[in-house]
Amino acid sequence: MAARFHFRLEPLRKLREALEREAERGLARALQGEREVREHLEDLARQHRAIFESRRTASGQALDLELWRAGERFLVVLERRQLEGYERLREAVAQVAAARAALVLAHRNHLMLVRLKERRALLHAREQQLREILDMDELAVLRHHRQSA
Repeated sequence: MAARFHFRLEPLRKLREALEREAERGLARALQGEREVREHLEDLARQHRAIFESRRTASGQALDLELWRAGERFLVVLERRQLEGYERLREAVAQVAAARAALVLAHRNHLMLVRLKERRALLHAREQQLREILDMDELAVLRHHRQSA
């Protein structure tokens, strides 16, 4: 009867597989964070354009200075928020790059064990086949000795 293949490093392979899945989730979270920051920046840009559109007046129309000043103050606040948003975007992009690098490393580590398992399983199968061939040869020799005796 052929011995079953047992990969001694299977617990480590499973651990590395779990680490790879966690790295995938980490990358997904980092990408979601970057997407949210980009959406926030787009929203700030829309608000910025809306302020400029609201400040336009038709020719001959009187200018409301209070509205103009309020718009100026809001533009200053928007620009500060945009600067903060760009800083958050820079950090989010760095987090995505780090998460991507962690995923590549985790995948490489997991793949290394998967390939090792495949090679060991193939080697085990070859050894089993060789054992079966030797057993069959031995049986044939024994039969021959019985028949010739």
